[in-house]
Amino acid sequence: MTQETSSAPTGGDAVDSILDEANSSSLARRGFIKGGLGVAGFAAASSILAACGDDADEAPAPTATDAPDAPDAAETTTTAAAAEPTDTVAVTAQGPELEWQMATSWPTALVTLFGSAQYFARRVGELTGGRFVINARPAGEIVGGLEVLQTVRDLGVEMGHTASYYYVGISPVQQFGTAVPFGLNQRQQNAWLYGTFDNDGRQSGIDLLNEFYAEEHGIIAFPGGATGCQMGGWFTNEINTVDDLNGLKMRIPGLAGRVLENLGGEQVTLAGGEILQAIQTGAIDGAEFVGPTDDLILGLNEFQGDLFYYHPGWWEPGTALEVQISLERWNELTPEYQAAIQCAAADANMRTMATYDVLNQADLQTIKQFAQIREFSPELMAAFKAETENVLDSVAAEDANFARILGPWREFRDGISEWHGLAERSFLTQQTQV
Repeated sequence: MTQETSSAPTGGDAVDSILDEANSSSLARRGFIKGGLGVAGFAAASSILAACGDDADEAPAPTATDAPDAPDAAETTTTAAAAEPTDTVAVTAQGPELEWQMATSWPTALVTLFGSAQYFARRVGELTGGRFVINARPAGEIVGGLEVLQTVRDLGVEMGHTASYYYVGISPVQQFGTAVPFGLNQRQQNAWLYGTFDNDGRQSGIDLLNEFYAEEHGIIAFPGGATGCQMGGWFTNEINTVDDLNGLKMRIPGLAGRVLENLGGEQVTLAGGEILQAIQTGAIDGAEFVGPTDDLILGLNEFQGDLFYYHPGWWEPGTALEVQISLERWNELTPEYQAAIQCAAADANMRTMATYDVLNQADLQTIKQFAQIREFSPELMAAFKAETENVLDSVAAEDANFARILGPWREFRDGISEWHGLAERSFLTQQTQV
């Protein structure tokens, strides 16, 4: 299906065009900022955070669609964000004029994913009175969609918008920033990432990840988008038993691919735009992407033949996207601009999830007209779950950084699953059956 046949909006600011006013909680200040806020810096940052949920009165900052044509763009670009950072930074009401480039992993056709990056960029502009311009660039314009982290790390671009699990080949720890198989749904993922834990010294997920990111990559990251629980994928045949996985070639990401291979399947790496042709030619037997809206944009309704659409996406129960920033560039920013980035990222995280919930339920109706909806059998889910735990244990035995995060992550997963199983699952079951 082409972009025009999906019910998703086609404009660049897709997130904002669907959902208007929304409030989001600001993030707590983290320990990766060079120096302290100081009195003036704290006041400036507080004023930014207070405005997190409000639409600014100033004109929005340019995004990828209009920033390159701005007549004064060259004049507003600086090579040094501010004076040499000091331990205490005083911020005036007028911060420095900056223009940054943000590489993303998303083509413009994926209007919700790329739209989340554009929305983030626009909100930073609004929160800084247009003085901090961020240009969101689609995949391939600066670097390929799977090269964002490396480019930010190497200072080839100031920041990126991507999914951390694209880089598990660099380190398996990257899986935690996006989604772990049989892990946390979106609400639980947000609780793990943002939540402040008890007084025994346990850290939130983003603190744990940023400690690793700082040491391993020299970057800092914040959640900047969410898809919710994804679908289990498209298959050309029914998949009912573990035996049906033997020889099955599937486009599937991250550690979930190792689970599939251990059960007899074959992991295939493909860009989203290559999925339809690969299914049509028989190069793969199945593929996952996101959910109804983005799957339709890929044109999967053009497939000629039987298609089975399975659920749930056990490897991505609550997928988070990241805004990644070079620590060197981050430490050059004023506290006001740092707060604006954190606030805009949290806002984009909430807005993107809300937009998917609006679009997916409508586009599901289109998919039901040409594909057969199936649920993975209990036998398959039990096998996937057991092998997932084996893979997690195996990776932890090989990688100390992964093991250090896996322990507290599992403890949180088990606790929140019990609580949500008691309250949320009970209600959802009754909601659909009463």
